[in-house]
Amino acid sequence: MSEHHYATLTPDAILSAVDSTGKQTNGRLLALNSYENRVYQVGIDDSSYIIAKFYRPERWSDDAIIEEHNFTIELADHELPVVAPIINSDGNTLLEYEKFRFALYPRKGGRSPDLNIKSQRQWMGRFVGRIHLLGASRKFEHRPDFTVAEFGDNPYEFLMNSEFLPLELKQSYASIASDVLSRVKQSFENYSPESVTRLHGDCHAGNVLWTDQGPHFVDFDDARNGPAVQDLWMMLSGDKQEMTVQFTDIIEGYRQFFDFDESQLMLVEALRALRIIYHAYWLARRWDDPAFPISFPWFNTVHYWQDHILALREQLSALQESDYHY
Repeated sequence: MSEHHYATLTPDAILSAVDSTGKQTNGRLLALNSYENRVYQVGIDDSSYIIAKFYRPERWSDDAIIEEHNFTIELADHELPVVAPIINSDGNTLLEYEKFRFALYPRKGGRSPDLNIKSQRQWMGRFVGRIHLLGASRKFEHRPDFTVAEFGDNPYEFLMNSEFLPLELKQSYASIASDVLSRVKQSFENYSPESVTRLHGDCHAGNVLWTDQGPHFVDFDDARNGPAVQDLWMMLSGDKQEMTVQFTDIIEGYRQFFDFDESQLMLVEALRALRIIYHAYWLARRWDDPAFPISFPWFNTVHYWQDHILALREQLSALQESDYHY
């Protein structure tokens, strides 16, 4: 087996990469919770810290990464509390050391928001509304639109033809996943978006740092064009009644800055279904990365796939009953 591309990203290589930018590292290094890319907190000689993000090769083009950087810088310039990359003396944010592309970010503290608190849900709604207001001014050119093909059809085909899905469960998976995707496509066909916006793309509590001054978002790595509700539904949890209450509060804040197309409500359970399918695909596609078997030891077991099929069955029921109102 060939060496994994992150195998050479040793502590010495990380520190040397940061040193190459003119920063003077002091040897302090802490790996942060990130799987798709590699992200580290690096100590600097003036006793401060910097965040270094090393991009997974071949995932995004240079243009796509720079476009994401420019979006977060644009948001920061409009006084939105996002963590934007540091611009070097040459005006660049995307840097290179040996075979790795990387970017540097200021370190920001904070905790996850408590979305059980109404005021924090409203605050999050206002924040996302401000992002979408600016995001709707134009589309990404080098980043894709959110599509059922990318998050549903292609993962389904990959898993069906992979060695990960146990042979004895393939028929069950094929049946339920096909039914789920059929209902998802119906939801998207019935929804005719008046417009799309530039999205954060992976807008869950783990990508938000909360302080007494409110939230700020990190990790726009999944940014793309899509329906606004994609950046809203992942804040919801609990049963249908609880999610309806939560969504009411989020939209109350959201609408202070940007209009919300109520027809997007029909996409909530469809988007949840796509995330279930895509997550299994993501784990399978990344299984050759040594970090994944260590971090997700329960994947690639019969028990995992039995639970995955059960989750899809439950999601099919949710799709058949999806009639959110607020």
